[in-house]
Amino acid sequence: MRRDVFNAIADPTRRGILMSLTKESHNVNALAEKFDMTRQAVSLHVKYLQECGVISIKQEGRERYCNLEAQKLAEVADWLQPFKEIWEARFSNLDDLLDQLKSQNKK
Repeated sequence: MRRDVFNAIADPTRRGILMSLTKESHNVNALAEKFDMTRQAVSLHVKYLQECGVISIKQEGRERYCNLEAQKLAEVADWLQPFKEIWEARFSNLDDLLDQLKSQNKK
């Protein structure tokens, strides 16, 4: 099965793992402590994220450290861009309407 960045962010636990990795690398044990699930379950999520290409694993001795591959998440930002433009246009229209209403109230 082909996995992509959208599969990675589809699950709340995987999104939580990604958020945990935004500041620093963590080993699987440290990640497991942040979630109410077994280490084995977190390890499966980590493997899934690695298959999606959004994290990399670095082996240091007996520990496996997870690193965020943020550039891969740019695919999500690119996909969301048209929707962002729609909302920015709507907020701009709302700002214009509010300015018109303020100017009418001053008269």
